[in-house]
Amino acid sequence: MAVKTVRKIVSIDEDKCNGCGACADKCAEGALEIINGKAKLVSENYCDGLGVCLGECPEGAIIIEERPAVDFDEEAVAHHLEHLEHEVKAEPLPCGCSGTQVRSFEGNREETTIQTENKPQRSALRHWPVQLALVPPRALFFQGADLLLTAHCVPAAYGGFHEDLLKDHALVISCPKLDDSEAHLEKLTQVIKESNVRSLTVARMEVPCCAGLTFLAKKAIAASGKRIPFLEIVVGVQGDIKS
Repeated sequence: MAVKTVRKIVSIDEDKCNGCGACADKCAEGALEIINGKAKLVSENYCDGLGVCLGECPEGAIIIEERPAVDFDEEAVAHHLEHLEHEVKAEPLPCGCSGTQVRSFEGNREETTIQTENKPQRSALRHWPVQLALVPPRALFFQGADLLLTAHCVPAAYGGFHEDLLKDHALVISCPKLDDSEAHLEKLTQVIKESNVRSLTVARMEVPCCAGLTFLAKKAIAASGKRIPFLEIVVGVQGDIKS
């Protein structure tokens, strides 16, 4: 049995954890993983106890505590990281969270009928580009606009996206899991700060990792020094509005 000494080590409150994966992304030692939708410490000897992951958790679910634990082992971490790098899974989950579980809705979902009156549906998009990484922060289409920040999957899941969400809004699109979160935080802060944005609405999916988009938006508003109305819309994976 490994000898344990009293030292600093992370502790995770699973009731608070939403499985967004932000902590795991920032853990250079690979000590944290998202398992069954919750952050888990996979091995005590992988955690150095420095707490770099603490500031990344939008829910405050991670703390550093002092308790008996196996000592941090740099050699074990090196082997662990090498294993992760070369690990090959039959069906890898690109997001690493429970939201990537494959599901089929055929036969168990309500059909949503969109009344078009035999007329072609018009796009509510008013500008280009729309990717947050590409938009200029001082673009004219942002000036005095109500801004919609949406996850990539929302327009695909929600049939009424253009009419109900995009109409009368400027649009930026981002993925909180796959995109560069630090760069997007900086860009969104610039947009809010320099373009006199009137309000910010976040439209995200119900999957845990997508909660990072709300965290990004709130952090950008705070960093901008502006006080603007904020709204979060959560879309279910079957296309219904959850909240």
